[in-house]
Amino acid sequence: MKAAVVHQFGQPLVVEDRPLPAPGAGQVLVRIEASGLCHTDIHAARGDWPVKSTPPFVPGHEGVGIIEELGDGVTNRQIGDRVALPWLGHACGHCRYCVEGRETLCEQQQNTGYSIDGAFGQFAVADADYVVPVPAGVAPEDAAPLTCAGVTTYKALKVAGITPSETVAVFGVGGLGHLALQYARVFGAQVIGVDVEPAKLQLARDLGADRAVDASSGDAAAQIQELGGADVAVVLAASASVFEQAFASLKRGGRLVCVALPADGTMSIPIFDTVLKGISIIGSIVGTRQDLAEVFALHAAGRTRVVSVRRPLADVNEAMADVLAGRVPARIVFDMPPVQREQIVAEDESTQAGTR
Repeated sequence: MKAAVVHQFGQPLVVEDRPLPAPGAGQVLVRIEASGLCHTDIHAARGDWPVKSTPPFVPGHEGVGIIEELGDGVTNRQIGDRVALPWLGHACGHCRYCVEGRETLCEQQQNTGYSIDGAFGQFAVADADYVVPVPAGVAPEDAAPLTCAGVTTYKALKVAGITPSETVAVFGVGGLGHLALQYARVFGAQVIGVDVEPAKLQLARDLGADRAVDASSGDAAAQIQELGGADVAVVLAASASVFEQAFASLKRGGRLVCVALPADGTMSIPIFDTVLKGISIIGSIVGTRQDLAEVFALHAAGRTRVVSVRRPLADVNEAMADVLAGRVPARIVFDMPPVQREQIVAEDESTQAGTR
């Protein structure tokens, strides 16, 4: 099968032939139809974070496809089901975080496309308990970005405790931000989109933002304060300085929700203002399987719109460069080269026979 593989941090990915993986006990084999490109995939490929992946590995945690084979003991999934392969590829299921419904904090978790091979390939194996069914009517190219960009921002807004009529400022109107704007509206908030790119500011307006703040034209925090300040600021831009701008945009009792993970991950926050203004700082890491089911349900009901561009997997390195340069309106979704499992099995058997 074809897959895009990281062999060395900071080097281009190699699209190469790999053996078809076999599902183990409790796993399923999924033929990938579409796979979104997340900034986390780029961080993984470059080895940006303190906890690094182990090359060679296949990135991708926004995979959507059809189950083609069941491993031993799988009874909760069926061949032919369309499922999503999210960031949370596996959790222990019995620690306090899993039991309390906070499985994304499990210390034993495995992450798709990071600690286990992901969806930048024609096939992937996944834990049957952690794939999430994609409802009928949700296209694979939409479901893919929702699997991370959607569930991550949806969860961030849930943990912010938004009440109707509050003001939410979304810093970074891109792959995550364009969905965060829509979820904020679902929660009944007044929404401010913040970016430096005119096209993304227009996208924010098109998606229903009440205001669009151009951070390139002056201090974004000051501009938001002139509008009355934000009750919630959600940071989706991978720049440490943006976190500080977002903090400064808050009114008394405001909440700063930290989502993006910049490589230079340190922010400076004034303790005096934090205490006297009663500011809360909240870290939000993706979402649970239940959160993703809710995200899919909202999309199936017509409450959200996914903005994406399609690329072939062969263009993976150019796509990453475009994301880093800000040339992508929202999300890139890779189309996988069409193939049947039986075809790959036959090719693998032929290759093995030729090497005997």
